[in-house]
Amino acid sequence: MAEKRVLPLRPGDTVTLRKKHPCGCDRFRVVRAGTDVRVICLGCGRDMMLPRDKFERAVRKHEHQPEEV
Repeated sequence: MAEKRVLPLRPGDTVTLRKKHPCGCDRFRVVRAGTDVRVICLGCGRDMMLPRDKFERAVRKHEHQPEEV
């Protein structure tokens, strides 16, 4: 059986999702990444929490936040 690859998420990363938020924006900032993923809409500031498997299927583009030194 093939092992499922997990998307490497960190708080501060920005993702573009397939479907737009009701405000019209499709970009979100990751706040919490675990079994559930909490994101904040970059258009209106609302937050939402999704199960990780559903979230990973919805991600179109993933941008890492640069590491702080």
